[in-house]
Amino acid sequence: MKHIDFAIIGGSYAGLSAALQLARARRQVLVVDAGLRRNRFVDQAGETSHGFLTQDGVAPAQIAAQARQQLMAYPTVQWLDGTAEDARVAPDGRLEFHAAGTAISAARLVLALGVHDSLPPVPGLAERWGRSVFHCPYCHGYEMNAGRIGIIASSALAHHHAVMLPDWGQTTLLLNGAYAPSADELAAFARRGTQVEATPIARLEGRADVLLQDGRRLVMDGLFTQPRTRIASPVAEQLGCALEEGPMGPFIKVAEGQATSVPNVFACGDAARAAGNVAMAVSDGAMAGIGTHRSMMGW
Repeated sequence: MKHIDFAIIGGSYAGLSAALQLARARRQVLVVDAGLRRNRFVDQAGETSHGFLTQDGVAPAQIAAQARQQLMAYPTVQWLDGTAEDARVAPDGRLEFHAAGTAISAARLVLALGVHDSLPPVPGLAERWGRSVFHCPYCHGYEMNAGRIGIIASSALAHHHAVMLPDWGQTTLLLNGAYAPSADELAAFARRGTQVEATPIARLEGRADVLLQDGRRLVMDGLFTQPRTRIASPVAEQLGCALEEGPMGPFIKVAEGQATSVPNVFACGDAARAAGNVAMAVSDGAMAGIGTHRSMMGW
């Protein structure tokens, strides 16, 4: 059994940020990471990250690699490549789990678990995810260059995209049988200049071409949709952390300092908020690191 004061499950932006606060407090920190960042598909497509000060237009993998390099310069930090499993609260209140064949016991645990995106079953969409199909207008809307934007509805959340995205380009909402706007919503779309297309989608082709079932082709500069999310690891549920149901999927309920409902367990990043991006994950991680450290002082 490996004993440590602070363990962090998840080494993406939120986990790295939490670890940095603890490392700078000169505390022993173990980061366990499975190497599956949510935005890895953006790297695979050769695209970049946006909206994070000093890192706008930088590849997500480069941001993560630089952050890890800077973190590992602190002598109190250890890194373990692996997937955390079999988490439990021990009788003495310590947090135990296994990763990479190692049994780990921590006095404090930070969950930076991330989420998985479940995409709508539109032929050709998964291959374009992170390349020309996105979910966050603030992250990728500007790169549409005020061009033609299609919204592939997968739920009523398409309403938000339909109202927001006209600020970034000429917008068409593709209902695709997944969403039936009310009269008030249709009026709101009209005020914003959003066109509505009811014909179902046959498939996506080219960069972002939408082939409709009636044979028409809508040539778009980019597409947005609303994935359903799920927490990427069962660890939070294994520990008994309370969850909330958000519009995109469940997430870990947190209070001040990113504390969960389980004593000595903290959470941050996409798994602990209804929606997020890199900048928000880094902010949450910093708060979790500080909150975790202060909890050792009885605060």
